Amino acid sequence: MNSKYFMFFGAALLSVSLAACDDEENPEPNPEPVVEENVSGDVSGTWAKNSIINVSGHITVPEGESLTIEEGVTVVFSSNGVGASHTPIEFVVDGNLYCLGTEANPVTLTVAENERTPENAFDGLWGGIIATDKCGEMLIDHTVIEYTGGLVGTDSPSAVKGIYTPGDDMGPQITTNNVDGNYVVMNSILRYGASDAIYMMGGNGIIMNNIFSGNGADGGEAVNVKAGCKVDVAGNVMYSPNTNGLKLSSSGQNDEGGRSQALIRAYNNTIVNAGWRRDGVKGGCIYVEKNALVSVFNNLLVNCKFKAMTPSWQIPNDPEEGYASASVIDYNFYASGASESSLAQDVENGTTTSYLGYTSENEDYNPAAVDLHSVVSASAGDEATNPMFVNFPYMNNPLDGYVYDNNWDFHVDANSPVLKNAYSGNDANMQPYFSTTGLTVNGQTYTSPMPQAWFGAFGAN
Repeated sequence: MNSKYFMFFGAALLSVSLAACDDEENPEPNPEPVVEENVSGDVSGTWAKNSIINVSGHITVPEGESLTIEEGVTVVFSSNGVGASHTPIEFVVDGNLYCLGTEANPVTLTVAENERTPENAFDGLWGGIIATDKCGEMLIDHTVIEYTGGLVGTDSPSAVKGIYTPGDDMGPQITTNNVDGNYVVMNSILRYGASDAIYMMGGNGIIMNNIFSGNGADGGEAVNVKAGCKVDVAGNVMYSPNTNGLKLSSSGQNDEGGRSQALIRAYNNTIVNAGWRRDGVKGGCIYVEKNALVSVFNNLLVNCKFKAMTPSWQIPNDPEEGYASASVIDYNFYASGASESSLAQDVENGTTTSYLGYTSENEDYNPAAVDLHSVVSASAGDEATNPMFVNFPYMNNPLDGYVYDNNWDFHVDANSPVLKNAYSGNDANMQPYFSTTGLTVNGQTYTSPMPQAWFGAFGAN
């Protein structure tokens, strides 16, 4: 069995173009794509390259079967929903799902073209991918997932299966439930959703080299992990999550019932503008709670609302409340530009800039255990901690912006301070879970990238 290794250093930012690129050496016109109309119910087999699949109702990959979506396929979910209640369409995976896009020709899960606007970013036009406790494996590679977050109704498949609560929950872009499942999400773009981008309630996971942007309407994170998961999160750019880039929790832990402590290694991610679209002062960067055992390091946090938080750290190792005492949250770089928030909640709280948020007193922050070796801006617009991005307006990017600009480049100048003082050791608890053994999905073994001795997803250009 061949192994496939993915290293994110030096990688170019992903293109978000939804159109397949013509081969420059062979500019033959592309044939008319195959179009399938009114798709609903059980689906399996293969959706062929460059086809258009118009989905009119809930779809399900049955248990024991697989669906392969080839490069260039566009799956269009009707925003009309299902039935008289117009329940947002859900993509349920009881079997296996493989989205096999390429950089030049991604798979796209979206809505009708005229609905693909920033104004619809948080309208929850469909319900996302729901991988149930029967889903054995899933690969999402070079795939765009957008305009999700549909409100769960009483007749939603996720409600019928007891996964989400009707009237309260909105469908994330990707949900996982099987504690024994293998899930790889890489090289993809998850944007414009009213809820979380990835919500893992079970499984082994590699989440690497993705771009997250505009995740969450009035709550929500880029990556939200619960009990029953073992996950590596690396090399991702997370732009403007409503609350946190990373919410890491062992909520739901039940060792006797087979749902064990959440285990997460999160390193070399770039998180930008987290927390400013949240109503209230909760979160805004990295949030660790309820006994999740984590190693969170070498991350670059830019213009985020607060530093990493560990609520109820006074009660260590308590699955209901405590902070796992063996966790490491350190060697992170907190950069603050000069942009200010004018929201009344921020003015009242005295946290109108990232710097003020980083240095504010907060009962959820434990300075005796967190960020002992981290770098923190000394002021708003501190030049000494300017990341020196190749192309990103670090100083004046609007804190509440959520539309990702394809021209941004989060590589840094060769003289950038983020290239110094990051963690460079080989402690066992700082090694990825799946860098050696990897995760096997669809007959292919995928491995997590090794940590790099810089802060953020990318080194020097």
